[in-house]
Amino acid sequence: MTPGVGQALRPHFPAFAHQPPPFHYLDNAATAQICAPAAEALLRFETRTRANVKRGVHRLADAATTAFEGVRADLARYLGVADPDEVVLTTGTTAGLNIAANGLRHRLGPGDEVLVTELEHHSDLVPWHLAAEATGATVRAIPVGEDGRLDLDRLGRVLNDRTRIVTVAHVSNVTGTVTDLPRLAAATHAVGAVLVVDGAQGAPHGPLDLPTLGCDLYALSGHKMFGPTGSGALWGQMDLLAEMPPFMGGGEMIRRVTIEGSTFAPPPHRFEAGTPAIGPLIGMGAAARFLMTLDWNALRRHEARLTGRVLEGLAGIEGIRVFGPPAAPDRVGVVTFTVDGLHAHDVCQILDAERGVALRGGHHCAQPLMGRFGLVASARASLAPYSDDDDVDALIEGLDDAIRRFR
Repeated sequence: MTPGVGQALRPHFPAFAHQPPPFHYLDNAATAQICAPAAEALLRFETRTRANVKRGVHRLADAATTAFEGVRADLARYLGVADPDEVVLTTGTTAGLNIAANGLRHRLGPGDEVLVTELEHHSDLVPWHLAAEATGATVRAIPVGEDGRLDLDRLGRVLNDRTRIVTVAHVSNVTGTVTDLPRLAAATHAVGAVLVVDGAQGAPHGPLDLPTLGCDLYALSGHKMFGPTGSGALWGQMDLLAEMPPFMGGGEMIRRVTIEGSTFAPPPHRFEAGTPAIGPLIGMGAAARFLMTLDWNALRRHEARLTGRVLEGLAGIEGIRVFGPPAAPDRVGVVTFTVDGLHAHDVCQILDAERGVALRGGHHCAQPLMGRFGLVASARASLAPYSDDDDVDALIEGLDDAIRRFR
């Protein structure tokens, strides 16, 4: 892939026109920059068709509801699923995973097991801890190898006839590894369990084919796939959604309410209590439509090339330790590292102040994985389609210069 692919995409992302140079945004795993179609859709709703959805009868309410419900169809196409009503609109991945954990509690009891992994973000751990505490179930983990990949060869030791739920990150926000979901789905379903996927880091890497991946529930965030913050979705197979109780109660998720009790609307509406994040969700739909216009085969080759450059550059600097596998088809451009003698926060502040490089420093909401590697904190660079060689050069040169000065 020739250099300059990322530069060619930058006119579609307003931040690059408004930030003074140098500006090398490598914090995409935390929040990606919003694309122009998403920003324009958000502004258009808020200034031209702002009204509540689902229950109004005037023209603004009709326009808002049409745009809002259209988001389900946009996301269904992006996810490769046929039924838009399988798409629950949320505020993000965390909300989706909490809906899943609450909705599947009825499958758990004393002695039952929830199988997580050592790679998980806290958003895919804490909801299951709460579910286990409420039901008497146990949480166990698929281990991670030294290379940062899940050790799926040990599935037989942790997956058993007491396993009711398996939950896993599609892509690790620390090591960049891509989970072999079809293999995991087959093993999960063989013991009668449900596979829940944290898609926060998987969804930004192009349109998906969820039926092929084999998961039962898939949560994602709009702000990581170049849309507004406060938007997201949970996709689920309709029969599974239909058995799940609502997570929150309120307006718009009911069939009938009396003083004595309530009955609930069918999915997806039973999971969407109250006024939703209308504008951000409409923006998310616009982001999904924009992403579907891109050449993802070319962009994946571009990201793989840049990832290889980052890994090679870091390997050439003494005192840097990189976590995760080498460049390969089963890893994306999320690269986490430590620098001997420097705290991750200091690394990030130096790179920002001196080179305009935006990194993430800390435990990345993945304390069990940090503990697995004996870390308290690390620095992380994460790529996006608009990343390019100038970003990689600034990162590597800045790190090399900083380490030389501090030694």
